[in-house]
Amino acid sequence: MITLKGENIYIRALEPNDLEFIYAMENDQSIWEVSNTQTPYSRFLVKQYLENAQQDIYEAKQLRLAICQDQDFPAIGLIDLFEFDPKNNRAGVGIVIQGNDNRKQNIGSEALELLIYYAFYNLNLHQLYANIGTENVASLALFSKFGFQKIGTKKDWVLVNGMYNDEAIFQLINNQL
Repeated sequence: MITLKGENIYIRALEPNDLEFIYAMENDQSIWEVSNTQTPYSRFLVKQYLENAQQDIYEAKQLRLAICQDQDFPAIGLIDLFEFDPKNNRAGVGIVIQGNDNRKQNIGSEALELLIYYAFYNLNLHQLYANIGTENVASLALFSKFGFQKIGTKKDWVLVNGMYNDEAIFQLINNQL
């Protein structure tokens, strides 16, 4: 099991007992915009996903990890590597923290720092990228804090509440490998 420990949080591989947490996250319409979700998920589908979550990142082309504050407490967020491309040594990054009371506590910062380290030094990736809605000020600040640079804007990319919003693409290149 992958476990990466920081000062106040750790990120770990998904476990079967994460079923209710993931079910709640996937069905939280308030975050569908940032997670590119458009339909609800059943417990059955989430259970099937968890049963297949043991697939290696090279096989699944993604890695979803739970963000936790303590070994005894359940997950409070998810952080992902997606579109893993081992030939070109890159992957996309996504993060979501459950509940406003868990945000603005540096949980996302610490989780992203751990994931960047894992991606660059364990997976030997050359670059990470993130697609961020230009309205998502918190995520723009978070990724910028870790050196992700805006490399472009996709105009009218995401339809939200009947309006088209732009999406920025950010990239972090590991020049130390």
